[in-house]
Amino acid sequence: MKKYVYAFGGSDTEGTHKDAALLGKKGANLAEMCLMDGIPVPAGFTISTDCCEYYYANERSLPSELTEQVATALKKVEKCMGQQFGYPENPLLISCRASSPAPMPGMIDTILNLGINDDVVRGMIKKTGNERFGWDIYRRFVQQYGDIVLKMIPDRREDEDPFEVIIHEMKKDRGVKGDSDLTAADLQQLVVQFKKLIRDRTGLDFPDDPWKQLIGAIGAVFESWMDKRTVTYRKLNDISQASGIAVVFQAMVFGNIGDDCATGVCFTRNPSTGENKFYGEYLLNAQGEDVVAGIRTPYQVTRSSAQHWAAACSIDEATRANKFPSLEESMPAIYAQLIDICKRLEMHFMDMLDIEFTIQKGRIWMLQCRIGKRTTRASLRIAVELLSQKLIDKNTAISRVDQAEIAKLPDILDPNSSNDFKPILTGLASNSGCISGIAVFTPEDAVPLAKQGKACILICKDISTRGDMDPLNTVVGIIAGRGGMTCHAAIYARGQGKCYMTGATDLVIDGTSRTASVAGTDVILKEGDMITLDGNCGKVYPGSCPLVCAPEKKILQELLNSPETA
Repeated sequence: MKKYVYAFGGSDTEGTHKDAALLGKKGANLAEMCLMDGIPVPAGFTISTDCCEYYYANERSLPSELTEQVATALKKVEKCMGQQFGYPENPLLISCRASSPAPMPGMIDTILNLGINDDVVRGMIKKTGNERFGWDIYRRFVQQYGDIVLKMIPDRREDEDPFEVIIHEMKKDRGVKGDSDLTAADLQQLVVQFKKLIRDRTGLDFPDDPWKQLIGAIGAVFESWMDKRTVTYRKLNDISQASGIAVVFQAMVFGNIGDDCATGVCFTRNPSTGENKFYGEYLLNAQGEDVVAGIRTPYQVTRSSAQHWAAACSIDEATRANKFPSLEESMPAIYAQLIDICKRLEMHFMDMLDIEFTIQKGRIWMLQCRIGKRTTRASLRIAVELLSQKLIDKNTAISRVDQAEIAKLPDILDPNSSNDFKPILTGLASNSGCISGIAVFTPEDAVPLAKQGKACILICKDISTRGDMDPLNTVVGIIAGRGGMTCHAAIYARGQGKCYMTGATDLVIDGTSRTASVAGTDVILKEGDMITLDGNCGKVYPGSCPLVCAPEKKILQELLNSPETA
């Protein structure tokens, strides 16, 4: 019988980081972390890329032996976590994530809290003593399952998610602004309304059987491999269609039970500049998608980064420390443990890593680690520094640098004239480089201008990687009002070499008039205005500023001419 399922967690871990072709990068790296002493990873299992190959070779059907293999692996997870899938008294919920052999951040959606139903949610409430938490994870699951598995999410970025429309109407009716302001009763009502919406739109009842939920999720991930945006991303990044995709199921840990819980994403080095400085973002009392979706601006993990962010947003230190504390300040013991784990992982993989974590009731769990997407500038600096530390050899260092991309590096703002220009908007510097271009307010508006050879900079509230990616790829820079450096859009832009700034909280956009204002100023940006975006420091200047050649070109030459050992 062909093996399709590989467990990870405890002594039963199957696979290592070398098995990315079979388990995808996510599944392979989870297995590798489980093999390291002292790295806390929730148990789970990976359905291999071989199963995806079978799926498409057999008219989109799953192999008959898969059911038994998944059931066996699920029993191992239950044993490791001390919980039972679909059992209300001590429920195990699981997440479902795609795992590609090549990194594809944000291209394939995640399903959280799988295995919940009306009985299980009451068990979760009884176990945690938190009614709002129980109904919150239930409504999240119904929404994600409806969007991803039942295909209710709109194909176009400009179309509203029908579930979000319902949430917006409820918040309007209740007179509140944020999702977190909705009560447990409100969230319970959302579950009912969401299920009714699914029934009305699809003619199907929402599956309450946890096993049916799981099987549906497997098919949805395999189907996503041929989704239009995924196909576009593969073409842009030369990823083979034949490699297929794996599916990772992992025991849920919760960052949204209370204020002693959190979720976050971090990089072991700065992904924009390559500086050997830990960088991360987190949200208290939240689930992972809240950080990476780019719809909320998260807090900073380190105190120094929090102070830098506050200064950029003109927030005084007392207000910052009170309202926007870093993880280093709010949970110092957890912060120290996170730093230690991240250092160990970087030394183990000998490269900059992108790491996701969750804190549940004061205990930290590592959900993922992967080689981090970085700018071309950052790749050069990281390679040179790892070489100087004798962690990698010269050939490895050179192999990690795209020399052609170094030659095409965007210019930087001329330091001799930078004092002559005053920024009109400040945010988070999410991708290094400096670019001048015409302001546009939708990706589609940039398409005809790009055909005329004109550079365009997109100004938007936030960026979604949903829908057709081609228009988004025509812009040279992006300015987003909300989101953090670790959201999917920022990682995508970084990988594509686009100048990107996020977290511009003072940005006020009027989509009807296609204008943007800056709160507290008389600045008005109109469609067609020429602006300059400096991704090195997260600032926007009016007009076209003088630029100079990137210094990395000289550093590359020094690397190529350097001796074999540093």
